[in-house]
Amino acid sequence: MQSGSAKGVLAMFIAVAAFSFMDALLKLFAAHYPPMQVIFLRATASLPFLLLPLWWRGGLAELRPTRPWLHLVRALLGILMLGTFIIALRDAPLASVYSVYMFAPLLIAALAAWFLRERVDAGCWIAIVVGFLGVLVILQPRPEGLPAAAGFAALVSALCYAVAVLVARVLTRTEHTAAVVFSFLGLMAVISGAFALRGWIAVEPSHWVLVAAAGATGAVGQHYITLAFKSAPAAVVAPVEYTALLWGLGIDWVFWSVSPNGTVLAGAALVVAAGVYVAWRERHPAAPAA
Repeated sequence: MQSGSAKGVLAMFIAVAAFSFMDALLKLFAAHYPPMQVIFLRATASLPFLLLPLWWRGGLAELRPTRPWLHLVRALLGILMLGTFIIALRDAPLASVYSVYMFAPLLIAALAAWFLRERVDAGCWIAIVVGFLGVLVILQPRPEGLPAAAGFAALVSALCYAVAVLVARVLTRTEHTAAVVFSFLGLMAVISGAFALRGWIAVEPSHWVLVAAAGATGAVGQHYITLAFKSAPAAVVAPVEYTALLWGLGIDWVFWSVSPNGTVLAGAALVVAAGVYVAWRERHPAAPAA
């Protein structure tokens, strides 16, 4: 593996671990506060962890954006992504939501082929279809299965995430990583805060420590996921996100004593297998025909 790809994969591992613990906190908050308020708390809590290190090393100038409208588009996608994700977490176990969300790396590969002109061969397209079939298996209505509303919300969130990743890849060609992360968090905080004011619920004193923890893990995850997609092609680093399913299974079992049913696991296996194949094809492309 080339050094750039290795750096991207390692950065994605760190990002996935950080986001998994942050998502567990968001699931806790979703039971107490409206989605827009949760987004506001998540975004504003992360900003100090981004700004203080930049101020310490004199790097605040890196925050200056050069493509503000593209930053705004990504922030709006982020609000829709987090809002639907929080709705899904409120009504379903973390691992079950992740099982649907694992389709995002395949969406990234497909959208990168269409919009960024990255090469995706016929085998990868077949894998993307297989992954979609896996999502349908997860979403099929069953009494013990994933609730329909939660599954649809997770699928919408995955689509928004995939598009936001492509926008971030475009931005990192001309912007500092700090500018990409700051604009994302800052704009999300302003927009979600405006929507959250009307139905604001006072934050319980015992939750402020958890809000700070969500901010720290969110800032770490946002930094490293931006670094990952800046360091390596999308199809190489995106499949590393499948490790989130393992984190989700562990967190559900430890904190909520919940485990997914066989249908969810079967669908997740199809999605993960398809994503691993796409990653393998990206790193071992077929030789062109003579």
